[in-house]
Amino acid sequence: MAGRRAGAGPGPGALLAPLALLTLRALGAAGHPQCLDFRPPFRPPQPLRFCSQYSAFGCCAPEQDAALAHRFGALAARVDAGLWAACAGYALDLLCQECSPYAAHLYDAEDPSTPLRTVPGLCEDYCLDMWQTCRGLFRHLSPDRELWALEGNRAKFCRYLSLDDTDYCFPHLLVNENLNSNLGRVVADAKGCLQLCLEEVANGLRNPVAMVHARDGTHRFFVAEQVGLVWAYLADRSRVDKPFLNLSRAVLTSPWEGDERGFLGLAFHPRFRHNGKLFVYYSAGVDFQEWIRISEFRVSEDDVNAVDHSSERIILEIEEPASNHNGGQLLFGDDGYLYIFTGDGGMAGDPFGKFGNAQNKSALLGKVLRIDVDRSERGPPYRIPPDNPFVGDPAARPEVYALGVRNMWRCSFDRGDPVSGAGRGRLFCGDVGQNKFEEVDLVERGRNYGWRAREGFECYDLKLCANASLDDVLPIFAYPHKLGKSVTGGYVYRGCEYPNLNGLYIFGDFMSGRLMSLRENRGTGQWRYNELCMGRGQTCEFPGLINNYHPHIISFAEDEAGELYFMSTGVPSATAAHGVIYKIIDPSRRAPPGKCQIQPAQVKVRSRLVHFVPKEKFIRRAESTPRPTARAPTKVPRRGRPTAPPPVPTPRPARPTPRPARPTPRQGGRRVGGRRRGRPGKEKPVPSNGAVRLVRPAGLSAGRGRVEVFAGGRWGTVCDDGWDFKAAAVVCRQLGFAHVVRATKRAEFGEGRSLPILLDDVRCAGDEGTLLECRHAGLGTHNCGHEEDAGVICSHDDPDLRRPYRENRGSPVRACGYYHRHTGARWQVTVYYPYREVVPGPSARRDVAAVILGRNPVSSVLGPDLKA
Repeated sequence: MAGRRAGAGPGPGALLAPLALLTLRALGAAGHPQCLDFRPPFRPPQPLRFCSQYSAFGCCAPEQDAALAHRFGALAARVDAGLWAACAGYALDLLCQECSPYAAHLYDAEDPSTPLRTVPGLCEDYCLDMWQTCRGLFRHLSPDRELWALEGNRAKFCRYLSLDDTDYCFPHLLVNENLNSNLGRVVADAKGCLQLCLEEVANGLRNPVAMVHARDGTHRFFVAEQVGLVWAYLADRSRVDKPFLNLSRAVLTSPWEGDERGFLGLAFHPRFRHNGKLFVYYSAGVDFQEWIRISEFRVSEDDVNAVDHSSERIILEIEEPASNHNGGQLLFGDDGYLYIFTGDGGMAGDPFGKFGNAQNKSALLGKVLRIDVDRSERGPPYRIPPDNPFVGDPAARPEVYALGVRNMWRCSFDRGDPVSGAGRGRLFCGDVGQNKFEEVDLVERGRNYGWRAREGFECYDLKLCANASLDDVLPIFAYPHKLGKSVTGGYVYRGCEYPNLNGLYIFGDFMSGRLMSLRENRGTGQWRYNELCMGRGQTCEFPGLINNYHPHIISFAEDEAGELYFMSTGVPSATAAHGVIYKIIDPSRRAPPGKCQIQPAQVKVRSRLVHFVPKEKFIRRAESTPRPTARAPTKVPRRGRPTAPPPVPTPRPARPTPRPARPTPRQGGRRVGGRRRGRPGKEKPVPSNGAVRLVRPAGLSAGRGRVEVFAGGRWGTVCDDGWDFKAAAVVCRQLGFAHVVRATKRAEFGEGRSLPILLDDVRCAGDEGTLLECRHAGLGTHNCGHEEDAGVICSHDDPDLRRPYRENRGSPVRACGYYHRHTGARWQVTVYYPYREVVPGPSARRDVAAVILGRNPVSSVLGPDLKA
């Protein structure tokens, strides 16, 4: 193909006209647009004057375009006039490829660690044509002397400038329909699953249930753990070492997976910058009584990154008849009022009263509440907004804003379109279903959302569902339990960085690990569903991005700038430090550079800062990353799991029809400055220097064993001279455990006699990445034997939280019904974690604890007359 010469006809601009159409649709090929700054392309804020063919979509802002024009002018001044007359068009072509949306491919810059090409990769026919008359131009375009040396050999010269993957060479990529027809659009796979990527933001959290910002201009974010701790993070993602708030002694929860009680919600007052107020929602209890508590706190006068714990002012308490369906969301609306989202009280089927709590306007459970918390310092803890829908109704609580709620888990207000403001103030909620459907609702003043008459679109209580006075509102979307069993409500994206996502409601499911989305058709009011997948192939191959996440999606979040995040964990326990926060990234298109810059207000920090170190890794996969497989939580059911079968619902329509299949893209190579880049093989990878593993006798659980370290190309053991808790912490952290129980010595887990002793006299500070970074006698230098092999016992649970039960506080984590087989007497046995319990008779206390901890057979404790 001939190059575009000076004065020639239409060039690449005509070929790129379709790029102006940036919409959302399925992709027919595996394009990976990327700029030389290793980020996605963008639409320039104004047309480019020099590289005008990339005005619709590319990698140059007006400043880069002007710089290329200046280089073009400087080149014209250096090159012979006759040569320039024939070759100026080629020079323009080559210079402007820095603005191509595929610039990283053309210059072999996908990997920041590889050298950048000085000339874009050229297709062979184009290069051969250019060589005939313009090969002298390359001495002015490139400082590569190896290229200059090949100038006299056309075949070698063009082979040096070629790309292995001819789809991406210039100028063929300009007319490659598979690469250009969907450029700048969110990629969808063959099943219609939108492919996005993630960026790790925080890790090592214990069931992070909420992440909120204070709207104070600092761009801090505050992360609440279910156990009752709230951490402050600065805009650079460093964490303040001292907790912002610590309610772990007051919060009622347990380490059992799926326990729904705990610290559940956090909201900052809209005028927090001036009044320092924040509000929290948590579970509390004494003995058999449990309740939810809404309290007000104030930030410390001495430290803006710490709460004054003595300032707690209880706003509202609601008794909970069961330990599940606790609700937990707090939000401030644009009206300045506090919205509180409560569950229906628990158990299955809302069995409380004639129609259940959710349909009872005189009950605060199963509702959306709306209260005024301003001007309450000297009066009642809150006031009733005068426009609440049931003010004046003697049969209703005036706090009620909406009813018919089962257990809304995570709600959000829509910020509205950044330009038009459309959608602002809409209130979205995910409401967890019983045993058939999960739903997403748009909550409005005074409306009834149907529970327990209806679950999703189907009837649950047939008699109540047939009641003409119900007047319930159907959800905007519901999905069956084959897709997920516990919805986690999300947000409508209104951020600046990823324009394609604007207006997309993103939510997920705790049990299945699915990420999902809804987009409204403004004309019809209907909502279109798309699942969200992690990008396949090269889609997420950008520095710092990953394409996988932990399966239990606990919550979603929005930062002060409107960017979206979600929190998930691999072990859904309040004491397991496996929680990670992920930022949602659209790899197909970003905002122009400089448009989304923030200027965080300065924050005075009085505590030590813990700098963020990402741990999650990009996983190379050929196909779309499947949703993570979530293992079923044990011990306590997750919110919304049924304990009794409901009436059979009416049939539910099937999920949306998948999109047509797309062809499998061809895998192609690249060339780096004339050298082939290595490809990863399928052989087993060699461990990295400093890697560790635990070797344990058969029958022992994971997390304990003899420490073996990989160094110098071999595995070996570690002597216990100097071996202590800090050294064990380095090993446990490497293996993914958050806590150390014990550093073991004297070959407690056996001797590794078949291996060399690699480390001795190890002295660690505790924050090293590997044992090799600690002080030691030298690799292979030792004065010990294998009878001194060191080991560790690691844990996902914090051993400091395994404290004895305190009077008037406790966490009932397991309740069993017992009865006497002769008298028929019945009672409840509740075990308080870890060692206190209430049983029928004081003499049985120690034995029941032994049963729960697995030390004695049940029959030997209960005796012949007791039956579980």
